[in-house]
Amino acid sequence: QVQLVESGGGLVRPGGSLRLSCAASGSTFGTDVMGWYRQAPGKECELVARIDISNERTIYTDSVRGRFAIFGDGGKHAVYLQMNSLKPDDTATYYCAAPYTIDKCGGQGTAVIVSS
Repeated sequence: QVQLVESGGGLVRPGGSLRLSCAASGSTFGTDVMGWYRQAPGKECELVARIDISNERTIYTDSVRGRFAIFGDGGKHAVYLQMNSLKPDDTATYYCAAPYTIDKCGGQGTAVIVSS
């Protein structure tokens, strides 16, 4: 099974930006569809954004549309989540996942904390 590795999280002030990265360890993703999910403490895992790398079609959850952008590297090696105008409600651990990932918020993840 392909191991997905997330990076790029951190502490940022409200209104700030971060770019998250997701790479397949030692391989490609093996799929054209990749997603970013997040889970805040005490809350359910939720889909943030998803991309079909083959045609660059994207979907976003309502709360991030217009502020976040998901994009790939043109192949199946890395997927990014550009997060702008961050809000405290965006605080969560973010995970990338493929359709074959059983627990979408079960990987290592990368923590994003939005606080002044």
